Amino acid sequence: MLLNALVAFVHHLAAFTLVAALTAQVAVFPDRRVRKIDAVYGASAGALLVIGLVRVFFFDKGVAYYFGSVFFLAKLGLFIAVGLLSIYPTIMFRRLQLSAAQERRVALILRLQLAGVVLILLCAALVAKGAGFRG
Repeated sequence: MLLNALVAFVHHLAAFTLVAALTAQVAVFPDRRVRKIDAVYGASAGALLVIGLVRVFFFDKGVAYYFGSVFFLAKLGLFIAVGLLSIYPTIMFRRLQLSAAQERRVALILRLQLAGVVLILLCAALVAKGAGFRG
């Protein structure tokens, strides 16, 4: 029970770190500090994915519970979509100079990522309450 709680804690810590880093990216872009924040964002996303999968396969309610939920599948799909969206900004952050159009595109993608994270949080709450099970 204690191990389960500690794994859940680390999972939540990674999730909050991801949200904080993404919010910081939106706040400081196009300042050069965004590169360091992007590294924190990437690390927290990786940790969140690994720890989340460990929870699904080894702790909590089990694989059948999670994969039986349309909201869990939506959450996983949204996580992948947000991750794919993050590729373009990460590449652009490495450049010395961005055009105005590139800056607008990156800013839009960062906002889309935040919207995706809000939907992920909604799906997480629905999964936790047992909603959306195929049966």
